[in-house]
Amino acid sequence: MRISYGKLRVPLQRVTARDDGRHDLLACEVGVEVLGENFVAAYTEGDNREVVATDTMKNFILQESLAYEGATLEGLLAHLGRGFLATYPVMQAVRMTGRELRFDRLSDKLFAREQGDHAVATVELDASGVTDQRSGREDLWLLKVTGSAFTRFARDEYTTLPERVDRPLYIRMDVWWRYADPADAEGVRHVDPAALRAELAATFDAFISESIQHLVHEMGTRILARWEQLSEVRFEAENHTRDPVGEDGARRLYTDPFPAQGLITLTLERA
Repeated sequence: MRISYGKLRVPLQRVTARDDGRHDLLACEVGVEVLGENFVAAYTEGDNREVVATDTMKNFILQESLAYEGATLEGLLAHLGRGFLATYPVMQAVRMTGRELRFDRLSDKLFAREQGDHAVATVELDASGVTDQRSGREDLWLLKVTGSAFTRFARDEYTTLPERVDRPLYIRMDVWWRYADPADAEGVRHVDPAALRAELAATFDAFISESIQHLVHEMGTRILARWEQLSEVRFEAENHTRDPVGEDGARRLYTDPFPAQGLITLTLERA
């Protein structure tokens, strides 16, 4: 029997006033999943004496998020996970998850809510400390209108796709990364997900790719070169490139393709 239970998508917005008059905002949804076998009796016998109610978990997350002194999503999750294990010894291990509720700074006190790509993180802990940690940026959509190609691919009697030496390339992408030392996710060597997003966009802009496979490999290589504290980067990219309809001088028209996307994955680990 394998069991777990917990609380998902607890929303919070924490505002911190700084001495220089600026305000920092940490906004996210937090989840906790309790792991281990200490709650088997609740499943097999209806015995809830050891069960920490998920509503209690929600209250714990909200109160302890106020007490967190750091500024990163990963640090918040680790802080909460350590707190759960210390407060409720019956919990053998916990998996903490976080999803950024993205607000982009416009001034010292003004932020704009954005519905697009966002940071995510997962931290697993037991009595020994952090056992696994992964950070990421999900739901990133990028369109490059020139400077991408797809040629010289395998062809047979089923192939109808023409070669394109210069095409608009439209992708949806998730990217995740791990630190060689999980403690770096909480400290000064933390990689800002917005900075990593900017690196991805800059690579896409500058690199002339022969395929999405070629593109994500270049992205991963540059990320590992720039941030030596990272041990792994993983991509899942979908091809949403539109189909060409026609041309009129400098103008080109495209429309939605057949409703199925190509999927490309890549995991690069530091040697």
